[in-house]
Amino acid sequence: MSNSINQVQPPLEFIPPAYNPLIAQGCRQILPWWLKCRTNISQIQAENVETLAEIFHAFQNQKVRFLLAFRHPNTEDPYCLGQLVWKLVPQAAKAKGIPLQSPVHSNFIYDRGIPLWAGAGVGWLYSQLGGTPIVRGKIDRTGLRSARDLFANSSFPIAAAPEGATNGHNEIVSPLEPGIAQMGFWCVEDLLKSGRTEKVLIVPVGIQYRYVEPPWQALEKLLTQLETDCGLPPLDSSNHSNLDAVKPEAQHQERHFHNFQYRRLIRLGGHLLSVMEEFYTRFYHQTLPSKIEVSSQQIPGDRGDLKTERSDGERVFTARLKALLDVALQVAEEYFNLKPKGSLIDRCRRLEQAGWDYIYREDIKDIAVLCPLDRGLADRIAEEASLRMWHMRLVESFVSVTGRYVQEKLTAERLAETTLLLWDVLTRIKGGNPFGRPKLGKQQVQMTVGEPISVSSRWDAYQASRRLAVAELTQDLQAALEGMIRS
Repeated sequence: MSNSINQVQPPLEFIPPAYNPLIAQGCRQILPWWLKCRTNISQIQAENVETLAEIFHAFQNQKVRFLLAFRHPNTEDPYCLGQLVWKLVPQAAKAKGIPLQSPVHSNFIYDRGIPLWAGAGVGWLYSQLGGTPIVRGKIDRTGLRSARDLFANSSFPIAAAPEGATNGHNEIVSPLEPGIAQMGFWCVEDLLKSGRTEKVLIVPVGIQYRYVEPPWQALEKLLTQLETDCGLPPLDSSNHSNLDAVKPEAQHQERHFHNFQYRRLIRLGGHLLSVMEEFYTRFYHQTLPSKIEVSSQQIPGDRGDLKTERSDGERVFTARLKALLDVALQVAEEYFNLKPKGSLIDRCRRLEQAGWDYIYREDIKDIAVLCPLDRGLADRIAEEASLRMWHMRLVESFVSVTGRYVQEKLTAERLAETTLLLWDVLTRIKGGNPFGRPKLGKQQVQMTVGEPISVSSRWDAYQASRRLAVAELTQDLQAALEGMIRS
């Protein structure tokens, strides 16, 4: 949905899962070619796959029901998950003598918004593969019922990303949404009501991408493009003395080069932040704290004894960015008459749903029969809602940017991830397609199957306090996913 919508649309219909074994078989066959020709993934490796093969065996023998809870750093994660389930699990089962019935497959939950920007054909394909959609910004009763039924009754397990969306970072796990844990307890409840004895598990799966070779040349080219887009002149490579302490163990020339690219990234982020502050102050009449005010603020989690210039700069950047994102969301919230509530991501989801309510009109039974007056007004509402949602999309792109991530560990991966996030922001501002990200180089993927988390064993705790049990399970899943990150 990179382009603005200027016409009212019919209501968003639920896309029911309709697993088609022929379509699934075709996707299994085409996946190796797709990975080679349409992605930058050169290799996918996985650890502890034998555990997942054993769980699939138990599932097929009606001993367990389980959900694959996978990390979601990248839009190419579904291909990796397909490779894991369709190829690596059967291979591991064969090597260990674990009998598995064919096909080895998984249903999955996806965001209902994906077919809106990827095309209706994607919605059809996801349906044929056994996917079920969820609308993220409201209590989607139809979507939840479908996912709940698949979890408890389908011939296959189900997969979902508990982070809810990609965050662009391989070494940061976003706060998990509680829906995955809640679904686990619903499954236990449904099994008990049916007198079934299967145990319910959540299996965490880590996914990390690593460049085969550090993409310094491609990264430098991308930084140059972003500097040009921002109207910034080339940076003097000799002016980097205050960054020399980043990696004292590295060779001098390598450290010089890495620090210089980091300085370019910091300058880009600072410039973009200043321009957007001026944009919202001047044209949307918003009030933002001055740099002097934010420099005196203490950011939660910072060490009080850290007085270096770089940590001070990071604190100021973090405070300014937080204030900017808050203001950008307020601009949209004021239009939709929403009160700020919850995290930035929570607010984004509510704004998305509010915009969809104005664009995909459930109160209009047949758009074709509207008189020209009503149609014109409905189109105007849809167009303005789409324009207001732009501010929310901007926050979605910017929310994962942090001044600390690259500073903590100056690597090609972290520099590339943050630079690509800035590319997302600039692309949205320019009106381009943020889903056509540049490819910086070939990547290897490391997947890790974690130890299964029993939901059934927590049933008594759930009956005692549902909210606490869901929170604790969510926290344990978060810790499991974070524990699989490889530095």
